[in-house]
Amino acid sequence: MQFLSVSRRRTDQFPPEAFAPELTAREGQRVKALYASDLLRQIWMRGDIPGAAILWEAPSEAEVRPRQPAHLPGRHA
Repeated sequence: MQFLSVSRRRTDQFPPEAFAPELTAREGQRVKALYASDLLRQIWMRGDIPGAAILWEAPSEAEVRPRQPAHLPGRHA
């Protein structure tokens, strides 16, 4: 099954300096690992606000939910 998640950078709760280059680099590494695992199929950057839309593929939602953007490093800035 395929699942679509849409995320946004939480600029309302964190200052711009919270999104340091080290954080975005870690997030990029995590996305690459998810892509290599065949769980993450495609990712698109949002044009309206900072964030992404991600197409996941897994047997069930339960396998995708723990890997969604909420669990990527940027979520915890």
